Amino acid sequence: MTEQTQSAGTSPREIIECFIRATADNAWDELADLYAPDVVIEIPFAPPGVPKRTEGREVLRERFKSVAGMRRFDNAELLALHETRDPEVVVAEWNVHGHVTETGRSFTFSYIMVVRVRNGQILSSRDYSNPIDGAEAFDRLPQLFQALTDQTSSN
Repeated sequence: MTEQTQSAGTSPREIIECFIRATADNAWDELADLYAPDVVIEIPFAPPGVPKRTEGREVLRERFKSVAGMRRFDNAELLALHETRDPEVVVAEWNVHGHVTETGRSFTFSYIMVVRVRNGQILSSRDYSNPIDGAEAFDRLPQLFQALTDQTSSN
């Protein structure tokens, strides 16, 4: 584990605060180390090309690194952290601000995550964001529209 994750507390709140810091710092290994080895990440509204389900910390680590060169985060902010009746589960509302490395275009992505933390690691997460924001930042709105049109016509 890295120094950042070693000094992290183990409560869901502390883990999410470390998550936000690692994201803002573009610290992909530190971010991956916050996840359990058998983590399951679900992204119900994933845009085309992004898996709706990812299993395993090392798979997630590679995903982080594979997109790291495409964009750079400048800041991340935790807007709200909602505790639930289940002491392992929190709902985090947060924004990340950054820019596309190729074009310099600035963006803000907003997220809601339903996170289960056990033994100081993220065991599972359901992540929600607006795929239009990402498509707009990366000049991929026509591709997103086509993918949505194709899905609609196949139903």
